[in-house]
Amino acid sequence: MPRLRILVVDDHEMIRRVLKFLLGSRPEWQVCGEAANGKEGVLKAEELQPDLVLMDITMPEMNGVEATRRILKQVPSAKIIIVSQNELAVIRRRDVGAAAYVAKSDLSRDLLKTIDDVFAQS
Repeated sequence: MPRLRILVVDDHEMIRRVLKFLLGSRPEWQVCGEAANGKEGVLKAEELQPDLVLMDITMPEMNGVEATRRILKQVPSAKIIIVSQNELAVIRRRDVGAAAYVAKSDLSRDLLKTIDDVFAQS
């Protein structure tokens, strides 16, 4: 079975570790890279061509809203899930084009199911 290749973009190292730990429970998923800001995330997405990007919103260099828009233009096959402390209503008002949203406070409960749901629709 092909692996789902995932890029993790978050400016907090601890959150990146938590995400990688949660994703590690699924052997068919592979974290192919990580980035500490939106600008780096866009560059890594172009280079790595991931299937999925887990994207924070509030980051230095380039915020997740702009990074998401750029990644979707440059890697249109990628799905993006926003992983943020920001309110869902704020994200929706910005129309970022992400496939889904998971609040950081709900990661352990919702992340894996959300990923499954996003790729079940594909």
